Amino acid sequence: MKIYDRPGFPNPARIRIVLAEKQLESQVEFVPVDLIGAEHKSSAFLQKNPSGVLPVLELDDGTFISESTAITEYLDHLDGRPTLTGATPKQRALIHMMQRRAEAELIDPVGEYFHHATPGLGQQLQAFKSLDWNGRAEWGRRQGERARAGMSYFNKVLERQPYIAGEAFSMADITVFAGLLFADAAGLTIPDNSSALVAWRARIAELPSVKNRSGQAFLADDARRLGL
Repeated sequence: MKIYDRPGFPNPARIRIVLAEKQLESQVEFVPVDLIGAEHKSSAFLQKNPSGVLPVLELDDGTFISESTAITEYLDHLDGRPTLTGATPKQRALIHMMQRRAEAELIDPVGEYFHHATPGLGQQLQAFKSLDWNGRAEWGRRQGERARAGMSYFNKVLERQPYIAGEAFSMADITVFAGLLFADAAGLTIPDNSSALVAWRARIAELPSVKNRSGQAFLADDARRLGL
């Protein structure tokens, strides 16, 4: 198998944590993609993933799988013992519910904030180019507020249970953790009075599958190139 990604970015970090959790790192060839140089928007890469985003999993038979949730599902079921996506109907339902909320209420709004309310990855890679800067910036700021509201929501969730989807670590935890890393890089802070979320984050950061694999939302050289 091959993984096309860029180490240190939020969605690639999600899959690297999954690979570590499932002990599959040795079975994967990592192929770096130059996000800053817009390699993921090139015609060659778009043949792998028409959406032009990372990561992408290439199977040995030439099949390409994109979208982090789909990749996680595939990797989690390879050994027939899913641990991150749920083993029972109830577990699967709860995990997928919270996974969707983690995307819609945190990591996706952080991305919108980053691309529209900050310099982001530069003009070449920004979406909504037809909008004037003020329009894009206002949209981005609203998404930043949504992301921080999402943080408050997950804090309330974690006040009553140890993990995002219940009693066990799952892909929903990985997504929220990556979303907070992305928020750090974008300059969005966790709201005050979020002690449960802060404590959960510190605990997740020490997991063997997470430690030394997530890093910061951006590598130092990428941050310098972006002027962050």
